[in-house]
Amino acid sequence: MISVKNLCKSFNGKAVLKDITVTFETGKTNLIIGRSGSGKTVLLKSIVGLHDIESGEIWYENILFNKLSFKDKKKIRSEMGMLFQGSALFDSLTVEQNVRFPLDMFADISNEEKEERVNFCLKRVNIVNANKLYPAELSGGMKKRVAIARAIALNPKYLFCDEPNSGLDPITAILIDELIKELTEEYSMTTIINTHDMNSVMEIGEKIIFISDGLKNWEGSKDEILSSDCESLNDFVFANALAKKLRATAK
Repeated sequence: MISVKNLCKSFNGKAVLKDITVTFETGKTNLIIGRSGSGKTVLLKSIVGLHDIESGEIWYENILFNKLSFKDKKKIRSEMGMLFQGSALFDSLTVEQNVRFPLDMFADISNEEKEERVNFCLKRVNIVNANKLYPAELSGGMKKRVAIARAIALNPKYLFCDEPNSGLDPITAILIDELIKELTEEYSMTTIINTHDMNSVMEIGEKIIFISDGLKNWEGSKDEILSSDCESLNDFVFANALAKKLRATAK
């Protein structure tokens, strides 16, 4: 479980996040949604410690993360898995080397154990016979799967996903969503997903928070989102539905 309490973040004197309080639950897919520029990416980066915050608290279980020293934060970071927008694989490394990277950084195990873990993770995300390939040789969907394999290599307690479906076709996007949800349940992770994809929201949104202009305007589940009386959320949902319809018409 990760708890955020009264979190505030500014850049150059401009408030980007304003008094955000929310709990992200273990074993569930927790989604942060909102328009571009709403603050959702800043919130995700603040939670993992990539941004320092002006005020507030970020708790990992019973540990106040944002008050830890750099050295003490390393222990928590070794329990994090990160799935970046665009996959962010190292172009100069093979599939196998990409997945092994966090193990080389944090895991005190033998080379044989690392190889075994790499192969296990690749098999778990349905990537086979691709260990020696380079990212340039993979499809977009395969890159995402390799990135997920890398994210779970350390068997993390916390999984963070930034726009995991960016650049994917709708069918592949659904498969990636399903895979993230399966792994969340299988490993009982606290998974936080930053997205603007309403398909993801309606497919795997067990807990959703909607950010607008730096404020948490709504919180609920996918079953509650369509009956919400939050005007800004309804505008966001309608805009997404309209954009999807226009894209389909254009094709």
